[in-house]
Amino acid sequence: MAIEDLRRNRMMCHLLESLEAGRDIGHYGRLVFTMIGRHFLEEEDLVALLARDPDCPEIKARALYRQVEEHDYSPPTRERILEWQCHQEFPIAPNPEDPDSANVYKDLQFPDRVYEHISEYYEQKVESE
Repeated sequence: MAIEDLRRNRMMCHLLESLEAGRDIGHYGRLVFTMIGRHFLEEEDLVALLARDPDCPEIKARALYRQVEEHDYSPPTRERILEWQCHQEFPIAPNPEDPDSANVYKDLQFPDRVYEHISEYYEQKVESE
């Protein structure tokens, strides 16, 4: 069921299909996939998908997963994804002109703690000003 949830978002569906086909989705593609996918997939399933990327052996995939998990990275914004996309050949967002493209918050429902984490960040930012 969780993988089907990810397929509801066009960008994540694109990344999933590319990984399933054994394509190299680039460093930032793997990072985006991990930052979002970890909320929907078990570690083993996510690592297995990443390891289908020819430039990402299992040990590298597991290290990326653990890094993202340890730092508790929030899913990236559309703007961040498009910025990262400029640094690699593989198109993370297949249709960057579409304002809904790469907006994972529009199509996916994350655990409450993700939204709480984002709120806390902005509250801290306001307090520091």
